Amino acid sequence: MGAARAIRTFPGSVAEVERCWYDTSRWASWVDGLDRVVATAGSWPQVGGGVTWESGPAGRGRVAERVLAYGPGEGQAVDVSDDSVTGRQTVAFAVVPAGVQVTLELEYRLHRRSPLTPVLDALFIRRQMTQSLDRTLARFEACLRAGRGPAGLP
Repeated sequence: MGAARAIRTFPGSVAEVERCWYDTSRWASWVDGLDRVVATAGSWPQVGGGVTWESGPAGRGRVAERVLAYGPGEGQAVDVSDDSVTGRQTVAFAVVPAGVQVTLELEYRLHRRSPLTPVLDALFIRRQMTQSLDRTLARFEACLRAGRGPAGLP
């Protein structure tokens, strides 16, 4: 199983960051590769809830996320699956002096495996996954700032 992680710190409160993170109507502006949210189900973002989304033409296709764990103000763990991978993605929110540290992690298993898979994962795939998580957090910051209105005010 491979693993990728990205961490960024954002100004603001945990409540503000969390509210933006779980707002699926804004995901298309910041989730890397996401073209559109197809549906939310259950009590999203709480345990048992879920989201189905689709990527653009060169992306992952249809992606399903199902909530395994949720702690208000703390984060969430979801089962993630698409045609290429299955795994667990976690987001954690932590108060730090500069605001809120967001840690986004993905533990994944590739569906198509060969004897070369471990080498390809170590050299290419893990790096691509990490870059995708980092792009997501960079775009999330822009979305968070835009949601604050003029001069960054809530």
